[in-house]
Amino acid sequence: MRSLDRALDVLELLDNAARPLRLTDVARELALPKATAQRILGTLEARGRVEKIDGGFGTGISSLFGAHSYMKSNRLILAGRPVLRDLAEETGYTASLYVRAGYTRAVVARVEGRVPQRYQLPIGERLPLHLGAGKVLVAGMTTDEIDEMWQTLDDPRYASGQPVDRDQFEHDLDDIRARGYRYATGERLVGMASIAAPILDRDGSYRAALQINSTAAEVADKIEELSIAVRHAADSVGRHLS
Repeated sequence: MRSLDRALDVLELLDNAARPLRLTDVARELALPKATAQRILGTLEARGRVEKIDGGFGTGISSLFGAHSYMKSNRLILAGRPVLRDLAEETGYTASLYVRAGYTRAVVARVEGRVPQRYQLPIGERLPLHLGAGKVLVAGMTTDEIDEMWQTLDDPRYASGQPVDRDQFEHDLDDIRARGYRYATGERLVGMASIAAPILDRDGSYRAALQINSTAAEVADKIEELSIAVRHAADSVGRHLS
């Protein structure tokens, strides 16, 4: 089990790295003997989970096959795709499905709307939980989990540079729980806005978040109307999972 844990640690390190890592980088980051790191990387490379890139190591092609299998078989994604299509067609805005991954979130499905976007978020991209639609997922966490998440943040700020105030953050979470959705503007990207709602399991726990996004100017005068559409879509996905 120790060898398995170490191999998974190596894969997670490479998954989160913004660039290929050298053998010495991997050994140092994971506090492993260089020989141990080399042996693990060699085994993973032989299985296609790791590949050599520009003198370093990065995620290999076999990881793509695992991701493809996840996309084809995950119940949440299968239930969410048709709902995302309907929501994008109804509102004209890009609709996305997010799940929590530790103290980050990832987009696992997306349907583009008619309204052009100035950026496209890649499927599988990790994003912070404390900004935008991420708060919808945080609203379903326990107090201890929220405290632990907060400890992982290093000087949290909005896209404008303004610090994220903990008291205001907690107020936002209470608002999400009371209203069932979150409208955020300029938190992760200046000028952009999102409306997100939780997808609930049968027991009321927060399973995922469904979101539409566009420019703040585009949605500013129809927040209530759009929030109803997003909440109905989120409820529809939840019913399909029950």
